[in-house]
Amino acid sequence: MTTITRRATRAAFGMAIAATAALALSACAGSANADPSGGSGVDAKTATSLAAFGSLSDLEKAAEKEGTLNVIALPHDWANYGKIIDAFKAKYPKITVNEATPDASSAEEITAAKTNAGLDTAPDVFDIGLTVALQNTAQFAPYKVAGWKDIADNLKESTGLFTGDYGGYMSIGYDSSKYPAPTSLDDLLKSDYKSAVAINGDPTQAGAAFAAVGLATVQSGGTLDDFQPGIDFFSKLQKAGNLLKVDVTTATVASGETPVVFDWDYLNATHVADNSNWKVVILPGTGYAGYYNQAVNKDAPHPAAARLWEEFLYSDDVQNLWLQGGARPVRMDAMEEAGTLDKDAAAKLPEAPSDSVVPTEKQSTAAGTLLGQKWAAAVQ
Repeated sequence: MTTITRRATRAAFGMAIAATAALALSACAGSANADPSGGSGVDAKTATSLAAFGSLSDLEKAAEKEGTLNVIALPHDWANYGKIIDAFKAKYPKITVNEATPDASSAEEITAAKTNAGLDTAPDVFDIGLTVALQNTAQFAPYKVAGWKDIADNLKESTGLFTGDYGGYMSIGYDSSKYPAPTSLDDLLKSDYKSAVAINGDPTQAGAAFAAVGLATVQSGGTLDDFQPGIDFFSKLQKAGNLLKVDVTTATVASGETPVVFDWDYLNATHVADNSNWKVVILPGTGYAGYYNQAVNKDAPHPAAARLWEEFLYSDDVQNLWLQGGARPVRMDAMEEAGTLDKDAAAKLPEAPSDSVVPTEKQSTAAGTLLGQKWAAAVQ
């Protein structure tokens, strides 16, 4: 898979992806007889931290005995996931990584876990947006990675059910050879952008699209306590004939089918490789920031491998790989202080807005409910 479509295809594929998830994941071998403790004497399924399990070496041994890690919804061109997965395979060649439905949404990840519960084909881990995480905490096993203390309290669930990992700012990417640079949200309502503006997915299911509505809310003078101004903006965009209902992919950007795109800055930036005229704008005024979250499936068929994957993702090396992919790793401040941050990659990041907001759990939950009630009618 070479297109950035993970959240863009959520509404299009819906339940169909989840229903076929069992076929997408190959059956793993030998996990039923694997020692879940790796010699530590602790069942990986019950380990809530590395210290609770034993040592990293113990966890590595247990994961290698399981021999398999099932991941889902990780396109290789999403925030450097390709290099991250390759790095895990290189470090742990005894562990086979099964990659299911890279284009699946956060909501579809959860459905796949429920559909495949009790099977070796179930996903071991999740990479999900905040709204879906909050709606599905019963599906997660609490686990606090070794770098837990480096992560801000507002970016992690207090018991370790889910943890922020990488993020960025909502931005607008556009083909500068055909469209003027938008300087405000209202610019996009003008005839210059007729049938040109796309968002990355359905905001009732897709984290990037949800954030686009959040940005429109705060850029319209609203607050994250009420997403109605953002819904109203996209309703206006639809009525103006400017909202383009096409799933955003690398291919659609390269072909010009989606010439103006709301998306995370680190994803919009990748399109420069496909269109040399592609530029990215973070609008002046209040910015909208967001992080994607990692979580362990409570029914993970490979519980040790799941926890090893989490430790891997929050290590200095992989936090720097997020950074090299244009995303902002959650341990960035702590790594900068410790001198382990890739300074060259950090210097390439676009300047952050002077004023930005991140939704709280309460705000995100309320916004998800409101979008579920009003989004479809607003843009029909």
